[in-house]
Order: sequence, then structure tokens, then C-alpha cells
Amino acid sequence: MHVIVVGAGEVGSYVAARLSHERHNVSVVDISANRLRQLGADLDVLTVEGSGTHPSVLADAGVDKCDLVVAVTSNDEVNLVTSLIAKQRGVARTIVRIEAEELRSRASAELRQTFQADLVMDPDHQTAERILDLLEYPGASEIAVMAHGEAIVMGARLEADAPIVGRRLSEIAAEYEPDWEFIVGSISRGDQTYIPRADYTMLEDDLVRVVCKRRARRSVARLLGLGTGSVRHVLLLGGGRTAEILAARLVSRGVEVVIVERDPERALELAEDLHGVQVFEGDITDADLLEETDLGRFDVVAALTGEDESNILACLYAKSVGASETIAVVHKLALLSLLDSAGVDVALSPRTAIADGVMRFVRGDVAAVATFLESDAEVLELEVEKGSPADNSLVRDLNLPKGVLIGVIVRDGKPQIARGRSRLRARDHVVAFATPGSVREVHRRLTCDA
Repeated sequence: MHVIVVGAGEVGSYVAARLSHERHNVSVVDISANRLRQLGADLDVLTVEGSGTHPSVLADAGVDKCDLVVAVTSNDEVNLVTSLIAKQRGVARTIVRIEAEELRSRASAELRQTFQADLVMDPDHQTAERILDLLEYPGASEIAVMAHGEAIVMGARLEADAPIVGRRLSEIAAEYEPDWEFIVGSISRGDQTYIPRADYTMLEDDLVRVVCKRRARRSVARLLGLGTGSVRHVLLLGGGRTAEILAARLVSRGVEVVIVERDPERALELAEDLHGVQVFEGDITDADLLEETDLGRFDVVAALTGEDESNILACLYAKSVGASETIAVVHKLALLSLLDSAGVDVALSPRTAIADGVMRFVRGDVAAVATFLESDAEVLELEVEKGSPADNSLVRDLNLPKGVLIGVIVRDGKPQIARGRSRLRARDHVVAFATPGSVREVHRRLTCDA
């Protein structure tokens, strides 16, 4: 597939990297020569300097042979015009990033149709949704809800006292015979991610991803050493759109929400618009101000500003005074290794929030995709197609590569953990873990796309 990514910022560069690693032909367009130079040094992509709103620039990027245009600059108008030009040049599908609430509203539906975008995405909204999912599972560092909520992918960094630590997977499997409630899908150790087999032993500091049946999510959380209590008090540091979306949703659930926002006008706007939310005006790194909020009493402190360093410092201070869990939004992925050792519980990025939607769209036969900041492995949800190699086959007979693990099979709305002896049928939904080099093999086995 030939894909043009317009915008080489944090979102566009991440999307380009995911697509390039799967050996798609990728062109990246941006007005910044420096950004393109850095991207071109790291990835096997074509870089084109200029604006996506200029037909000649898109032509240089290969728009006439393009299957998909992904317009994810920070300028909504540029993204929309890029989509329109691409459609006029015969591109089948376009994805645009739109942040302005006015342009996302029902009143602007006709305008969006004019620009002919097939998918509209908003990283702020999707980041908020990810945080809401995490709040359902205190202590988890990654959550993905698959198969209409019947399967939950839960990621956690293992502490020394987690019940699963020191145990071999084969031993754990034997304990839960014959009807497994969960399966370990991937393990990240250091810089490596593995699709584990029965002889793997769980170690302290492993980042483990488990897929489980929804009904087993509490018991799996306990096995991973996570909390199972509900979140009642949340402090949001930074009053941007992500915080506004989160606050409105949390208050509607009866959660106490406090926001700290530096800009006086924005703080006043939030206080007026968000009923039941207390808003403090000030800098999120101001220790005196944070003390005034009674920082240590919050179940979760989420730092959501566009300044990574401020987010990290605020989370570290919150931890030091007793906050149960901290979440930091980060944009510079080079800081990730620092966060674990420093004690920040969860790191999120708008990159992965929007990349999941793009990757699902790139693979038209995929119902859902989950990607992770600290791993190149993905979780895919696909439907078994009638007449495919998987139709009426046992899992063990599919000869799947080592980089693939089928975790859950959902049939008629009922989930089961996949075993070698499990038989697949057409219309089953399958949740599978796959490394980048194995993604195409999953498609070849489960669909008719040879």
C-alpha cells in the first residue's frame, strides 16, 4: 500500500514509523526541512518538503498512485484541504485530524462531507478515552478493550510482590485448567518484546500484557498485583481539551475532579463551563499551589499539559506526597525510559491514541488495533472469513509464526481463551498478539486475502 502522511510532528512521525516497519510505501510531507531530515535519517520513507494544501507537493509525494492520505498536522484547515485535494486526485481513502470542537460538531457535518474525509480523528479525545479506560483498572499501565468489551487487554509492570512473579507460564496454565480465563500475550523485558511460550518465567519489572475475559478482569488484576478499588478523587494538571473532556465524563460518574490551569482566562472558562469541578489557577510545578489542593489525598493525578518536563516533575512530586497513581502525557518518546525508574506509573502519548485508528483503517479487515508506547507488538481483532485457512481449522494446525499468539476467540458474543485444540469458525472474532513482521501472516490465515 502507498500511503502519504501529511505532517511530520509527533503524531505523523509515529504513524509513518508504524507503516514503514510493516513495509508499506510511505511518503511524508511537512513544511519543516529539519523535521523531514530527522525522519528521513531514521525511517525508509520518501520525504517531501511543502504544504499538503499544494497539489504540486502532493504530486511529488506520489498522490496519483496513493491508496491512503493521512493528514495529521496541527492545523485543522490544512488537514481538511489536503483531504479534498487528495479525493479530487482519485485517492480512495483519507484520514484527517481535527481538534476544533466547532469543526467536529453536528452543525459542521455538511462541511466535513464537502472535504470528503473518510475518517476524522481527534488525539485529545482519544487520549481522554484511554485515561478513562485506565481509571477502571488502578495500577494498570495499558488497557485496550476489544470485541465489544468481551475481551480486555491489560498491561502492567510487575512489582516484586505480584502473585505472578517467579512463576512459569506452564505452571499457571495448569492451575487454571480446563477453562482458562486469561492468557499472557506479550512480555517486554528491557528493549525486547516477546510473544511468550509455556517455558517463560515471569520476572520482576517485566511489562506483561494479558488478555482476559471481561468477567475475569478483577482476578487477573489481583494476579498482576494491581488494585481493584474504584477511583473517587482525581486531580488533572493542565486544563486543555483532554482535561475538559475527562472532567465532564468523570463528574457525570460522581467522581470528585480538581483542575490546575496556568492561563487565567482558560481557568475562568473551565470554572464556568464545568459544573461541580474545582479549578485552581497556577503552574502545575508550583509546590505551594499543589499543597493547597491537598495533593496526597487523590487516587489519581494526571498531568496533561503539552510540556513533558512539567508533567513528569508534577507527577514525581505527587508521588512523593502520597498520591496513589500518576499518569503523565508525554510527547518525547526518548523520555520513556526515565519515567519507569523515576516512579511515574503510566505514560500516555497522543501518538498511539491516533495511530490505533489509522492502523485499523489501513487494514480494512481489522475490527480493532491496539499499539503500545513501550513495545512494537500489536493486538489485532479480526473476523475469521468463510473459506479462509482458519475456517474450521484447529489453532495448532494454522502453523502460525513465533511472532503470533491467538489469545481470545469470541463466538456469538461469548469469549473463550484460545488453545491449540480450539477450532475456529467463520465469523468468529479473534484477538491476536503479533510482532510487526508477523502481522501479514495473521491476515493470511484468518482472511481470504492471500
